[in-house]
Amino acid sequence: MQLATFLESARAPILEAAIAFARTIPALREMDEPALRDHLPQLLEAISADLRGPQSRTESIARSHGEAPVPSPQTSAQTHGLLRAQRGISIEQLVAEFRALRSSILRLWGDAHPPGPDAIDEITRFNEAIDQAVAESVQFYAQERERWRQIFLGILGHDLRGPLNSVALTVELMRAEAVAPAAQTALLSRGVKRLASLLDSLLEYSRASFGVGMVLRRAQVDLAAACAEELELLRVGHPGAEIAFEVHGDTEGAFDASRLREALGNLVSNAVKHGEPSGQAMVKIEGGDSSVRISVENAGEIPPEDIEMLFEPLRQRATPSALSERTHLGLGLFIARQIARAHGGETVGDCAAGRVRFTIELPRADSRENGAETA
Repeated sequence: MQLATFLESARAPILEAAIAFARTIPALREMDEPALRDHLPQLLEAISADLRGPQSRTESIARSHGEAPVPSPQTSAQTHGLLRAQRGISIEQLVAEFRALRSSILRLWGDAHPPGPDAIDEITRFNEAIDQAVAESVQFYAQERERWRQIFLGILGHDLRGPLNSVALTVELMRAEAVAPAAQTALLSRGVKRLASLLDSLLEYSRASFGVGMVLRRAQVDLAAACAEELELLRVGHPGAEIAFEVHGDTEGAFDASRLREALGNLVSNAVKHGEPSGQAMVKIEGGDSSVRISVENAGEIPPEDIEMLFEPLRQRATPSALSERTHLGLGLFIARQIARAHGGETVGDCAAGRVRFTIELPRADSRENGAETA
């Protein structure tokens, strides 16, 4: 039996062997079968079609040199590499999956059918097809991992800017009130400026090369109290802004208060920076039967088609405040959405009647035994 025919007729045992190996990889051990299968059936179809297609000796040599035509649209192997990167497996484990797939196919084929006169040619073609799939999968895996590495660098730089601004303001107050010798405050001021310069370099690098999961530490908290503490700091950081706060209903639940304070800070900072200068930022927390909502609303106008775009990294509207912040990555809403999704919720935006509102919807959840959850 030809290998292409065997791939089509023995798909079930081939996939069973591939899934059994995937379960030996710690990052994939708890995945359900559909997720483990991923795009493997489509990958087998692609290899079978490849084996049935004509190929000249020149094409075979070019392929062995990595000069095969760039596939379009996205292949099943590319999608497989992308999804495995998102699952957190290593590149060595990704390649091991393909090695195991290659080995199991050849073993099952050899056990079921004696090799024919064309077996060597078929195995050569098969190995070329697997190698091509590995190359495509690794390429997309590497691109996805690099994208998330750049997102991490951007988030790091974004989050460091807030504490650094607080230090800078404190140094200026110390200098104005002469609570420390001028030489010491001058030294602190130079240190802060140096840190700001390094941070700007990091953000510029992230902007130039931008392309996982988020660890939550849940605890039973009153979200309203945690957010009230964050708003006190935000009012100090934005002395000219009016930030109102309302609480409705039961706001207790198992949340990562630190992460949600970060998300709230991003939403309020956006409202202050991009809303009308004389307007008020209204923060509301509303507790329902199954969820808690945090919303930040301010006067302004955003076209409906632009709202979803703002959640993408590196995407900003051309507002005066955005243009003036040369090194700002536009990560605030992206981070807020990722935090909400890590909690099993969502962050959405809308604009109506001259009011812009961003809302974090959080399902209630019980505390985990160890107080932590990886999303």
